[in-house]
Amino acid sequence: MRQTGRLAQLMQALRVLPGVGPKSAQRMAFHLLQRDRQGAKALADALIAAVEQIGHCRLCRTLTEGDVCPVCANPNRDDAQLCIVETPAEVFAIDQSTGFKGRFFVLNGKLSPLDGIGPDELRLDLLEQRLQTGAVKELILATNTTVEGEATAHYISEMARHFGVRSTRIAYGVPFGGEIEYIDGTTLAHAFNGRREL
Repeated sequence: MRQTGRLAQLMQALRVLPGVGPKSAQRMAFHLLQRDRQGAKALADALIAAVEQIGHCRLCRTLTEGDVCPVCANPNRDDAQLCIVETPAEVFAIDQSTGFKGRFFVLNGKLSPLDGIGPDELRLDLLEQRLQTGAVKELILATNTTVEGEATAHYISEMARHFGVRSTRIAYGVPFGGEIEYIDGTTLAHAFNGRREL
């Protein structure tokens, strides 16, 4: 029997989540409606609050509730090291696993000319402004090891070279084609500590 109305809308809405297909969305919808209506309401309220109250940090571009995220607001972080990542999830992964005490810059994507994503879409002008200050001494490129991630790292390393900033790249331990967000902490720490000059 094909579902229609609100139930079908709920199932379709759940499919926006990564890895959730029609069957998974159906199981989730039935579970929430049959067994956990309070949980469903709490989930809906949390989603609405998050969408309305979470934005991007004006300095590093990660997700935050305020104008500046806690990492950027922390005066004990090292301004001389700037780690470049593709997503806010990678800030969390690196911060939790590596002991890195520098700053971050979140691209919120990667260069992909076929998809119309160039330097302007990644706001590399903001990164350039940070490099111009002279505070950054090392740029740590922690983009994913995909073709687009490698191209993005190369582009940014050339930008850093223009300002006399040393560029390093996380290297071994991260499989080619892997995504940092899904790598275990030990492997990520090993890769981060073994970064190399570009």
